[in-house]
Amino acid sequence: MADVVAKERKILVAIDEGEESAYALSWCLKNIVLENSKDTLVLLYAKPPRAVYTALDGTGYLFSSDIMATMDRYSNEVAECVIEKAKKLCRELNDVKVDMRIEHGDPRDVICQMAEKLGVDMVVMGSHGYGAIKRAFLGSVSNHCAQIVKCPVLIVKTPKSAA
Repeated sequence: MADVVAKERKILVAIDEGEESAYALSWCLKNIVLENSKDTLVLLYAKPPRAVYTALDGTGYLFSSDIMATMDRYSNEVAECVIEKAKKLCRELNDVKVDMRIEHGDPRDVICQMAEKLGVDMVVMGSHGYGAIKRAFLGSVSNHCAQIVKCPVLIVKTPKSAA
């Protein structure tokens, strides 16, 4: 057991604007990351690429550069908000290094590529809990990463609230 505590681990936590990823990060901080362990927590936000629009949308309206700039600004604000929320959750840890990263691209690809590139010991991510039909259309990021990533992938399910 002493070897596990002494090892300096690098743990990648995939974060996004959903409450599932916030719960996964909180769960990780309580159950995986050891205080005073010299662990490094890599918080990764995959900023989805802007949808590619033709010059005209379906109704024949031209997207102006102002609208495109507004969409980019909103996307940046979302990223900053997600990072700030994650930072607040991590503030109480002692001696745990927190590395914030924003990467651009499809979350499925970004998470897998960064896990490989950074040589992390574990990937932690939330599960959106999509049903079979929605998962078939949208694809499951967590399922994709569990299949591709070479290190252990921990998928944290958010408990269902009592309605």
